[in-house]
Amino acid sequence: MKINYTFANGENLEVEVNVEIGTFILDSRREEDNLGRKERYHCYSLDAAEFEGEEMADCETPETVLMGQLENHQIEESLGCLSEVQKRRILMLAQGLSVREIARREGKEIKTIRESIDDARKKFKKFF
Repeated sequence: MKINYTFANGENLEVEVNVEIGTFILDSRREEDNLGRKERYHCYSLDAAEFEGEEMADCETPETVLMGQLENHQIEESLGCLSEVQKRRILMLAQGLSVREIARREGKEIKTIRESIDDARKKFKKFF
């Protein structure tokens, strides 16, 4: 099977390929043309998102926005039930600090920090 390629400079080249590869190339060209036609008519579909890639697709839906707002509300509510010390320590842990680094920063023993974080986690789990 012969496939024609047209370069950006306008030069044409004919290449001999086997039937499977030729069929795949022709099908992909047809799909690309169809998706291009859909976009020209402002008719967007999931196929267009797959064609353009994830970076062009909008993953935010009203449902995901609402779920995010509910989660943020639950997190704020659960942080409100913690003491200031527990809140500070759990936030440092969430930022990626280890228990040992938190203990070093606060000048406390590791056991004290670990117990404080465990108590904060127990309070936090009541909301989730």
